[in-house]
Amino acid sequence: MVSTLLELLASTPKAIELGLLYGLMALGVYITFRILDFPDLTVDQSFTTGGAIAAVMITAGHAPWVATLAAFGGGVAAGACTGLLHTKGKINGLLSGILMMIALYSINMRILKAPNVSLINTDTLFTGVSPLYFMLIISVIVILLLDIFFKTNLGLALRATGDNERMIRSFGANTDITKLVGISLSNGLVALSGAFIAQQSGFADISMGIGMIVIGLASVIIGEAIVGKRSIFWAIVSVILGSVVYRIVVMLAYRIEWLETSDLKIITAVIVILALLIPSTQRKIKQKKMAKKRTADLLSGTGYTGKNVGGGL
Repeated sequence: MVSTLLELLASTPKAIELGLLYGLMALGVYITFRILDFPDLTVDQSFTTGGAIAAVMITAGHAPWVATLAAFGGGVAAGACTGLLHTKGKINGLLSGILMMIALYSINMRILKAPNVSLINTDTLFTGVSPLYFMLIISVIVILLLDIFFKTNLGLALRATGDNERMIRSFGANTDITKLVGISLSNGLVALSGAFIAQQSGFADISMGIGMIVIGLASVIIGEAIVGKRSIFWAIVSVILGSVVYRIVVMLAYRIEWLETSDLKIITAVIVILALLIPSTQRKIKQKKMAKKRTADLLSGTGYTGKNVGGGL
């Protein structure tokens, strides 16, 4: 029992590190799904795009920070293509994301020129640096920058576009531009996360992005369930926190003897289902209690005793 507890404590920093690494990806998912209300499936491949660009550039001799910035640019370009398909091409949002996701698979293969590229024995951003502390600093910087951005006129217009696109358009705002900015920024963050993951794990693989959209959603939902919906700052913090908690839950799930590494997808699905069901169940229970209390207050105020009082025909 004591040894198991010590093992868990020893594994927790690694889970927090992974949570921070994937937290940027979850922030990208949060921008499209929660703020813009846009079902962007580009994420599954823009994540790989970021990892592929970073890995190929680093192995070619470029500085890791240049490769990481290029990965962010690649993600922004991928998001811009999805945004243009939707806003200018008038293609359904879901279909735009699916089309771009399919196209990116071939583009990623072109970038990698092989199913995977190794970064072993090459200098990365994490060479000689603790990934945990490095990502903690990066996460704080990104949180502050996003908080500032979402309080600017463009950021406020972007948030309003997701709430009521028709209303914000009637005020003279160009919703096509706000959508383009939001989707591009989202995929830029996702690609940035992919670049960090490739450098931390020591390789970039063509399949590294599969299922990222579900993991991102799980992080967003868990974070909202823990922190709740307060201000935009706390909403952004909750996404990072949700990503960390998700990784800790996955770590605990792997401690179950009959679960294997290949069960990650079903573990993720179960976590998302629970994260969706628990808040709605709590809300229903709360509503029932409030309704019961109001009924009791109403009946006590009218002196109702369970019998017909006056006028009963």
